[in-house]
Amino acid sequence: MQELNLPPFEAKVTQSGENLLIWDVLRRRHVALTPEEWVRQHLVHYLINHRGYPKGLLSLERGHQYNKRQKRTDLLALDATGQPLLLVECKRPTVPITPAVAHQIATYNLTIGAPLLLLSNGLEHYCWRVDAINRTNERLNEVPFYSC
Repeated sequence: MQELNLPPFEAKVTQSGENLLIWDVLRRRHVALTPEEWVRQHLVHYLINHRGYPKGLLSLERGHQYNKRQKRTDLLALDATGQPLLLVECKRPTVPITPAVAHQIATYNLTIGAPLLLLSNGLEHYCWRVDAINRTNERLNEVPFYSC
C-alpha cells in the first residue's frame, strides 16, 4: 500500500485467498484492504494515538439519512455525551480533494451536525470548525485534540 502523509502504525495485514485484509480495531474484525480503507485505518489510529480520541467514541460507516436516501459516514467521533464531534470523509489517495468532495462532507453534515469536519485522501488533509448557528466555518491547521 502507498505511504501516506500520516503517522505510521502497526497495521495487521493478512492474506485471504487473493484478497488482502486489515485488522480494524473499531469493528474488531478483518476488513478488505482497499486504498480508501488504508486511509481510514491510518486516520483511526491517528485520532486515537496522536489526538487522544477515545476508541469507544469512534464509529465507522455509521448510517444516516439525507434527502430520503441512506448514506454512510466514513468515520464519526462523538463527544462524551454521545453527540457528533468530528465527521471524517476518507478518499483513496488517487482522488484529489476538490470543492465537490468538500461539498459532499458539508452536505452530510447538514443531518449530522458535527462542529468539526475532516477531509483526507491520506496525502492532503483539510479540517474545519463549523458554526451552524452563524453559518460560518474556519479552516484549521490541524485536527484538534480530543477534549471532553
